[in-house]
Amino acid sequence: MTESPTKECVLLIEDEVQIRRLLRVSLERVGYEVLEAANGAAGLDEAARRQPQAILLDLGLPDMDGLIVLKRLREWSQTPILVVSVRDRDDEKISALDNGANDYITKPFSTGELLARLRVARRSAQPAAARTTYRSGPLEVDLTTRLVKVKGRLARLTATEYSLLVLFVRHAGKVLTHQQILREVWGPGDVGQIGYLRVYMAYLREKLEADPGNPELFLTEPGIGYRLVAGD
Repeated sequence: MTESPTKECVLLIEDEVQIRRLLRVSLERVGYEVLEAANGAAGLDEAARRQPQAILLDLGLPDMDGLIVLKRLREWSQTPILVVSVRDRDDEKISALDNGANDYITKPFSTGELLARLRVARRSAQPAAARTTYRSGPLEVDLTTRLVKVKGRLARLTATEYSLLVLFVRHAGKVLTHQQILREVWGPGDVGQIGYLRVYMAYLREKLEADPGNPELFLTEPGIGYRLVAGD
């Protein structure tokens, strides 16, 4: 049975030319437009510029681990991502799925199976467009470039501070409990470290609030957690 053309765009982030060629032929045969990136940096750039409807991601990329690419994509995009990798250990698969992959396919694979899983991922995709920029008062966060500005001036955050900020941006306007924040940023083993969280909230306020002692962006919900004021 011949599949109907979809006219949707798929981004291949894969360094092996032969695999890219095989995937391109298979995808174009059923009507997809295909974009290619041979490394992680190029893949992140293409994803931000072209906003594909799905991404096929290899983990063994030459410039950065594919898991890092996956995490960065998930900071701002809900595009379906299928990991296609030679790595077949359970912990690798679990890590990819826990970090936002919609599916995991081990090489070598059948193109029929890959196309079927791609269809499933596309059907379950959220229809809303990805939000790539957050603004609230003087604060501006570009989730594709990972740049944070306050009143137009660059704010330099540590990796943990940035992860904490992204979590708030993704849930802007909503109250996040102490346990939710600690689980998402530090992991399930640190859900009781509320004092540690308070230290990092102080760091964020110091760098991003006009008056850290009287915060207007990162509000405390007494006894519960914190809330980032909803943006524009």
